[in-house]
Amino acid sequence: MILNNVKIYQPNGKFDKEEVYHLHMKNGVFSSIHKGLSREKGSHVIDGEGKTVVAGFTDSHMHLLRFGMLKNELDLTQVTSWKEMKQEVEAYYPEIEEADWIFGKGFNDGTFTDIDHLLTAEDLDEINVNKYMYFMHQDGHECVISKKLLERLEQEEDFYKEPEVFKERDDQGNLTGRFKDTAVHYINYHLWERSVEHSKESLSAAIPYLLENGITTVHTDDRSFVGSYQSLWSAYTSLEEEGSLPIEAYLHHYIFNQKDLDEFIESFHKRTGEGTDRVKVGAIKIFLDGTQRLHTAAMRQPYPDSPDMTGYLIYDQDQLNRMVQTAATNGMQVAVHALGDRAVQSAITAFEQSEARTKKLRHRIIHAQTLGEDLLERMEELGVYIETQPSFLIEEWNQKSQWTPEDIVPYCDAFGSMLKHNIPITLSSDAPIGYLDPIVSIFGAVNRMDTNHQPSGGWMPSEKISVEEAFSGFGTVPSELEWNEDVKGKIAEGFQADFVLLNQHPSEISTSNLMQLHVQSTWIKGKEVYSRTF
Repeated sequence: MILNNVKIYQPNGKFDKEEVYHLHMKNGVFSSIHKGLSREKGSHVIDGEGKTVVAGFTDSHMHLLRFGMLKNELDLTQVTSWKEMKQEVEAYYPEIEEADWIFGKGFNDGTFTDIDHLLTAEDLDEINVNKYMYFMHQDGHECVISKKLLERLEQEEDFYKEPEVFKERDDQGNLTGRFKDTAVHYINYHLWERSVEHSKESLSAAIPYLLENGITTVHTDDRSFVGSYQSLWSAYTSLEEEGSLPIEAYLHHYIFNQKDLDEFIESFHKRTGEGTDRVKVGAIKIFLDGTQRLHTAAMRQPYPDSPDMTGYLIYDQDQLNRMVQTAATNGMQVAVHALGDRAVQSAITAFEQSEARTKKLRHRIIHAQTLGEDLLERMEELGVYIETQPSFLIEEWNQKSQWTPEDIVPYCDAFGSMLKHNIPITLSSDAPIGYLDPIVSIFGAVNRMDTNHQPSGGWMPSEKISVEEAFSGFGTVPSELEWNEDVKGKIAEGFQADFVLLNQHPSEISTSNLMQLHVQSTWIKGKEVYSRTF
């Protein structure tokens, strides 16, 4: 097959933006690339109509199953009041008395104006007093459950091992039914396990959105939404066997503790990078702290708007060190959720162990939203990868100073500083929490402003990165995390023909107009899997 009459955009590459090219594809790879138009004729020659070829996007941090569940289950992301939320629940479950579970995702009661508090189990009685009910907050870090489910949860012996700080209690010391961070993950995993078929249906609902946005590979953390890693593996590989999984997927294994890790190592014998043609084992995911919004991200200094709070580390240093050692010794890459600077410091310390083999295994820190010069210097020496989410900055830039001590505000989402310190970064969505569209993340990283172009000039503009660096964060850098930098993430001979056609060449428009870029078609292994129809 020949893709004719296209421009090529390759970050830091040698393709001339004024030239047109034609690309030969064979057996799913680029067999050759040539300047000018092809002279060949026939059905095997596809006219690219002068559009621009870029490498397919790899989203290195997302929750694909959860994203699909939002498409397949009750989606509360648009409700603006408690009254409206109840109406949505009743419309989705018209026969509530016949439903065993009432379940919904995406609510944000912090914006509700018809109640003067955040939802609790007491409020859910207004829907039904005798049902298992579970509602997840928009950012995935909070949930509220019904009294009946709370009674069941209190019978779970292991739940009492979850940090008390993530369990909300009233003035009498009773659980209110509202939980945060790892307590949420515990409830997902232990009390709400979906079947493999249900998971397949949700993944099938999500995949078209990936293709529409040019995403050809995902690194995804789904385990807590399906119960067991084996069930997760079965859902993805079953879709692949049915010919219904066009993308490649690296499946992370979220662990709760050392025992959980040991059981995985013993029971599942594939290791990071191993698997089928399209489904591979990803990293061991360790959730080390929370989020700044809830003041559960572990900070080295108090929160400016809550001087008595510094967040919380879920594991002490010895526990984290041991888990990293166990994973690395058994050939597993590690991805640590560390958002606050104290959590980042702890992750760095664990990765600095000789047993961690960080440069060989290419461990990652997810988020690293608050840093310091000392942490940047240590990360540069260490060789750890950082997974950033620029779309969070788009939403939160005007709240950063409330959450962050003044002297480290310049180190918030410090994309530019990380690159200056030669720290490899990926751009990712954390969908469904952040924007799925990679163009939105690229715009945010390059401009450091929201989609309304605020603040003027960008927030902390010294931390802006170039368009080339932003595209690399969705291409060459995540390919390195897969040890695939010699076969994926570039438009080059011998590389996998995963690519998108954009309506414009990224270097021919101003950075402020990057949102005008659109995916016209998506190709995976030389096969077109999406085409824009309008």
